[in-house]
Amino acid sequence: MNKDRHPFRGRLLVVAFEGWNDAGEAASSAVRTLQEQLDVVPLHTVDPETYYDFQFNRPVIGFDDDGNRSLTWPTSILYAPMVPSDVIEEVLEDDLLEVTGTNSGNIYLLQGVEPSRNWLTFTNEILDIALAADISAIVLLGAMLADVPHTRPISTFVSSENAAVRHEFDVERSSYEGPVGILSVIAAAAEEADIPTVAIWASVPHYVHQSPSPKATLALIDKLEEIVDVVIPRGELVEEAAAWEENINKLAAEDEDMSAYIAQLEQARDMVDSPEATGESLAQEFERFLRSTDKPGPEGNEPPKGV
Repeated sequence: MNKDRHPFRGRLLVVAFEGWNDAGEAASSAVRTLQEQLDVVPLHTVDPETYYDFQFNRPVIGFDDDGNRSLTWPTSILYAPMVPSDVIEEVLEDDLLEVTGTNSGNIYLLQGVEPSRNWLTFTNEILDIALAADISAIVLLGAMLADVPHTRPISTFVSSENAAVRHEFDVERSSYEGPVGILSVIAAAAEEADIPTVAIWASVPHYVHQSPSPKATLALIDKLEEIVDVVIPRGELVEEAAAWEENINKLAAEDEDMSAYIAQLEQARDMVDSPEATGESLAQEFERFLRSTDKPGPEGNEPPKGV
């Protein structure tokens, strides 16, 4: 691999997993949208028996296209372009890496269920394939539950452990310490293998955590375009995101407590976005606001920001 080439202008692997890293199914839906828009074919399917606890992620029985009942096992699949493109050696500043056209073969995808066990073996298996395919960079997508209002733009957080990537895109290094998901394990191993990574996380309103969030999926795709300079058709996502927000508005209109809580979140978000709000005083004011709010807590474990 040519190290002088911009890593995010070559072959990219976009990764998302269902489970702990996927609040509102936002990350997995974003990669699924890419899969639907790209001419990709399965390149590698991991062995379910090796990586999954079937009492935790159970197989599902249903009817196949021929009307036969069949089992679908939890797994993860790496997709490759049907017609891989040559790695781009030089790209003009105003060029776009479009998902349709001559450069569509630069996007590889990894999607599936977060493995239950043998994470190191799983990660090594994936990275061996990435190295063989000459992947130049990996983009990891995640979504977390957060105290954010559904009525405002979905917040995204971009981070990287790679100093060159942070400098190129002016993004942060995560300061989180604590339990992590498979995305962090893949990121650490990829950096050790000299494959730069960037993580994009969307914040999903915790009070609607039980339903898919197309608005968060859309936010991830928007940010993905900015980072990798790629044009991604949205399909019906824009309409689905608007319908999602409208449905929540209707629920809130019938629930006085929920409506009041959302108004408090809107106030906090607007305070953060205010042009005159800066520095440490803003952080202190925001924390004081949250401490004084009698808000319901999110159910389940919440993925930490930027992990």
